[in-house]
Amino acid sequence: MATGGIAIEPVIESSAAQNLDRRRFMQDIHDLSSDELDGLMSSSDGRPFLVVHHLPEIKEMGVPYLMPNTPITCRVDNTEKYTTRSKVRVGTLYTVQLTHGHFHWTVKRKYKHFQELHRDLYKHKMMIHLLPLGRFAKDRHMLRNMSEEMPSLHGTERTRRTSSKMKYLEEYLNGLLDNTFCRNDHAMLEFLSVGALSFITDLGPKGLEGPIVKRSGGHRIQGLNCIGHHQICFRWSRRWLVVKDSFLMYMNRDNGNINFVLLFDPEFKVKAGRAHTDTTHGVCIENFARSLIIKCSSYRQTHWWSHEINRLADSCDFLKVQRFNGFAPPRENTLAKWYVNGSGYFADLADALEQAKEEIFITDWWLSPEVYLKRPATDNYWRLDEILHRKAKQGVKVCVLLYKEVELALGINSDHSKRTLMNMHPNIKVMRHPDHVSSVVFLWAHHEKMVAIDQTVAFVGGIDLAFGRWDDSKYRLTDLGLTEKPDNTPEELEKEEMDGNGVVDGLKQSEPGDGLNQSEPDEQAELDPKDLKSNTKLWLGKDYSNFIRKDWVQLDKPFEDNIDRTEVPRMPWRDLSAAMHGKAARDVARHFIQRWNFTKIFKSKYKDDFYPYLLPKSHSTADSLPITVPGSKKAKVQVLRSADRWSTGTCENSILNAYISTIQNSEHYIYIENQFFISCSDEKTVHNGIGDAIVDRILRAHREQKKYRVFVVIPLLPGFEGDISAGSGTAIQAILHFTYRTMCRGEHSILSRLSEVKDQWTEYITFCGLRTHSQLSQSLVTELIYVHSKTLIADDRCYIIGSANINDRSMLGSRDSELAVFVEDEERVPSIMGGEEYQAGPLTLALRKECFSVLVGAASDPSINVDDPISDELFFVAWNDTAKQNAKIYEKVFKCLPYNGAHNMRELKEYSSMERLCDTDPDQAKEELKSVRGLLVHFPMKFLCEENLLPPLNTKEGMAPVGLWT
Repeated sequence: MATGGIAIEPVIESSAAQNLDRRRFMQDIHDLSSDELDGLMSSSDGRPFLVVHHLPEIKEMGVPYLMPNTPITCRVDNTEKYTTRSKVRVGTLYTVQLTHGHFHWTVKRKYKHFQELHRDLYKHKMMIHLLPLGRFAKDRHMLRNMSEEMPSLHGTERTRRTSSKMKYLEEYLNGLLDNTFCRNDHAMLEFLSVGALSFITDLGPKGLEGPIVKRSGGHRIQGLNCIGHHQICFRWSRRWLVVKDSFLMYMNRDNGNINFVLLFDPEFKVKAGRAHTDTTHGVCIENFARSLIIKCSSYRQTHWWSHEINRLADSCDFLKVQRFNGFAPPRENTLAKWYVNGSGYFADLADALEQAKEEIFITDWWLSPEVYLKRPATDNYWRLDEILHRKAKQGVKVCVLLYKEVELALGINSDHSKRTLMNMHPNIKVMRHPDHVSSVVFLWAHHEKMVAIDQTVAFVGGIDLAFGRWDDSKYRLTDLGLTEKPDNTPEELEKEEMDGNGVVDGLKQSEPGDGLNQSEPDEQAELDPKDLKSNTKLWLGKDYSNFIRKDWVQLDKPFEDNIDRTEVPRMPWRDLSAAMHGKAARDVARHFIQRWNFTKIFKSKYKDDFYPYLLPKSHSTADSLPITVPGSKKAKVQVLRSADRWSTGTCENSILNAYISTIQNSEHYIYIENQFFISCSDEKTVHNGIGDAIVDRILRAHREQKKYRVFVVIPLLPGFEGDISAGSGTAIQAILHFTYRTMCRGEHSILSRLSEVKDQWTEYITFCGLRTHSQLSQSLVTELIYVHSKTLIADDRCYIIGSANINDRSMLGSRDSELAVFVEDEERVPSIMGGEEYQAGPLTLALRKECFSVLVGAASDPSINVDDPISDELFFVAWNDTAKQNAKIYEKVFKCLPYNGAHNMRELKEYSSMERLCDTDPDQAKEELKSVRGLLVHFPMKFLCEENLLPPLNTKEGMAPVGLWT
């Protein structure tokens, strides 16, 4: 394809070898040939959405805006009287109804507009006749049939009657529209209010369009309007305004570039008149982020445009505050799917990315370009950066939003991620946000994890596309290379656990008696990332991680190991994610578009045309699903978020509201699996009320003498580097302080506030972590399973999966940005609850049973029944007794931490210095470990209970604001 004069250098395959000091591409490559452009514009059933990314090329090459071989017809069917400026003569305004294919719209024109159209067309005709060039021969032939007579409403009796005048103008205009030259003329297009975006099917109805003059400024974003200078120093610019069913935008007609997009939201208002705009014939259009002022040509146009903008926006879902005070309503009959662990998620995501035709949107807290989505990798085909590069070369626009970390505090190296991706192809655009100094945001992060493809399918959850996240239900501690290559293909390996809706596939689970997942080093040399044919490892280079032992460093050398995999076990990663389609996917994409456009406005380095404004697709076409994720089932899905002015340009905490509402309305149980558990409001240090809702719901059950269960699964230790037994885990202790404050220590804790039930609290709530064990280089090893999930399941009928932790950072909305989905089953299947027949939701039931089966060991022991989530047998025996017994075995064999018997640092050091059974008698240790069932261990409620775990004030952690930890 043509490259527009820009040479593309050969792509360097090893990102570690690249010189990333400067951006390789400074502008888009206009790589569409004339034939390809014609292909984009040749559809007679509406333009493809990809047109929005090629507007400058369409403008430059003069491609017709009207659809070929599709008639356009008009009907003049109404008139209005208006007073002219002289206030003496009364004029007539004609309503012209237009149809082009399946698009219908209305324009209002005065008689003089018909005359001006005729004059402009006649001038163009004369110019072509005076330029006897061969390329105008076809135009000259078409213009022979054009009438040179000016349309006149003065003359015969017939044309004096109003009805005849309308018919006369209608016949005149239809005659012009039958002429190919006339209908594609610039003057005709402006008369018809037609532009490049008029007939793009996925943008919905044609809407309202026309030339306007707009005033600069009006942004309501911190830092953009300094002390109101925009009210004094501003400029007026001519633009082409386009109003669709959920947004409006204006563009530069000279070059075709989109200059601004305003999304409809609950703050959307349209005001007309000088009182609101300080200008004659002004219209003020407001949303949460901007107050846009445009100037119309007349009083009549001012009120017509105000009315039409309101009419188009009236049916928009986003004008209303939705359930949970969210931005998007629940979407019924939505195809949805859940994922436990990264393997199935990464595999489905890879397949969906491969099907992308138009756009790929990605936002992550951390993104590793070199992460493999299908494993074991035997080539680089399924490596993330290679997938994105492949799609970019095919013309797909890839837009990535990354959290710009404070480098002194975090080592995720988003600059490496950005430059690696952007140096691959100009169709890959990466923005980082925030700029900490200019936005005065130092403590908060963009924490959401989301991928949207063609605004048709979206993935939301807790799993970043980053190192350490891929895992499956085996939770392997070792990866020295498999001694025997498995019969499974890489695709089958991805789905060895429940793949999302209850189908078991792939590798065999370890039997209860196996006890150990052994791994011995193979004889293969260090693998070259360019040659992976002999690779049998699942985690290459930095992907093999144990971040409590050692955090990631030197991420620009991704294929060098971060830890010695022959000595240090990896830390397994447990996480959940979700897929959705249709309208819910468009809601997710709309959120991304809002953040992307907000970042483009906010950061001056992104204001050039290389970073495009993005447009949301209309929900009116969302039911067409060119991409579907296998195994999806229908449910009601609502997209939720935590957002603030600094992060998105709007304010919302619908995730918190959904959590509290779900807990309050639950009838039988809630299951919480989360990376953090910091709650119970004191309105000073902690503000979210999730823990309070749990207390109130348990007390209600106790007073009503009804069975009710709360399952809480969190990491045994927070995910910070450090050795708590050696005093180097200050950040670990800080998080533990607030976790214990929520669970059992202090007057605000859950157990303290359950004093009414006394010792009976164990009948209602249980706190657990996860642990597993293996053998590494002839030695027994254990490690906690890092719970990174952000999930709530209730009553086998609904669940929440997202990126939001249970803490103030994620839940309040004013701190970290987050994204989640609330899924409610609409169908019912027979089940059991509390020993009685129960109608459960199929999606939620399968998710809960998948979680419980793996955790209690039922996946490998069919004698364990997890059908009834609140039965005494499951709650007291399969869950709590198992967790208690497992914890005792691990303490006996490994002396692992955290330990319930270590109440202070002295006892902790004594315990840590004791000999371990796994070292002194490995055979006996193996026998003990055969009794371990599942993954559950009780959370040690008395660990360091005699210590103040808050960081000392003379440490950097102690000097940090308390909000950093909560």
